[in-house]
Amino acid sequence: MSWLTDDDDDDAFADFDESSIKSRPNPKANRPRTKRRPAHEDAQVGRVLGVDRGRYSVLIDEGTPDERMITTTRARELRRMPIVTGDQARVVGDTSGDEGTLARIIGMVDRTSLLRRSADDTDQVERVIVANADQMLVVVAAADPEPRARLVDRYLVAALDAGIRPLLVVTKTDIADPTEFLTHFDGLDLTVFTSAQAEMPIEAIGAALVGHSTVFVGHSGVGKSTLVNALVPSAGRATGHVNQVTGRGRHTSSSTVSLRYEGATGTGWVIDTPGVRSFGLGHINPDNILSAFTELAQVAENCPRGCTHLTDAPDCALIEAANRGELGETGEARLDSLQRLLQTFADKAEQPPGR
Repeated sequence: MSWLTDDDDDDAFADFDESSIKSRPNPKANRPRTKRRPAHEDAQVGRVLGVDRGRYSVLIDEGTPDERMITTTRARELRRMPIVTGDQARVVGDTSGDEGTLARIIGMVDRTSLLRRSADDTDQVERVIVANADQMLVVVAAADPEPRARLVDRYLVAALDAGIRPLLVVTKTDIADPTEFLTHFDGLDLTVFTSAQAEMPIEAIGAALVGHSTVFVGHSGVGKSTLVNALVPSAGRATGHVNQVTGRGRHTSSSTVSLRYEGATGTGWVIDTPGVRSFGLGHINPDNILSAFTELAQVAENCPRGCTHLTDAPDCALIEAANRGELGETGEARLDSLQRLLQTFADKAEQPPGR
């Protein structure tokens, strides 16, 4: 049976024949995406100076008459990759640097170093602080707030794990004598600067910055931003004060930024970071911790293979040397600091999965 009557002509519906329609296999009716990406052979390489709400300040043609700073965003395929201050990024698009222009980061140059921290020692989520730094300047106050030797130890461990040379500056020495505090670091290959409000060793510190990319780290309120402003007068980093009740400093630097240091003997890069009150080492390989304690590492060469160096470790050369009084008072304090860090990782390893 047909719904057509005898008077209807089949040829009248010939134009509506759907058999001539060519349908695409793609249900969205668009061109299938390819995994092949452009080579971007014309990409320029620049230094990431700072990050602000998804926009990256990148320095192009560094050290040439055409040097300029441009604003960029990241390509979609890089959305899972952390791009941080100090990175060397491959950039395409409008790299003129004119107002209102926006270029795009499409790739990264291999990093030479990566400084990281975690929220605490049991947190496996690492937070990338800076890339491609070759020095770390640890800033600590002699007082107000009180210096924390074990926090400095953690900075040193993170630096050496990343292959970064550590330096130390003690501020506010006009308030308190840092001599006793500094004995904690006797025996370490560590350059130390001391600074007072009226006598800041700007030239000495600046000489150590020339030719290097140096990341500044320190507890809130120790005078880190003040030191950065003295080294780089155009920095304009906000400074704060220490709460007289809690003894804690207020966070003034809210972002990590790279600033050029220009001294009499050359230039370098100062990377200022927000102040932190804790520095987790959950991402660090425990085997690398001992390397932060140079003088103890030499003694530990006589330890049996697989020695944990903890207080209950059998035949540990470090413990035996301490019992014989060969490490001295300072060495014993350093050994205690080392064992505390190693114990933290031992406790973490004993936790059941999922905790």
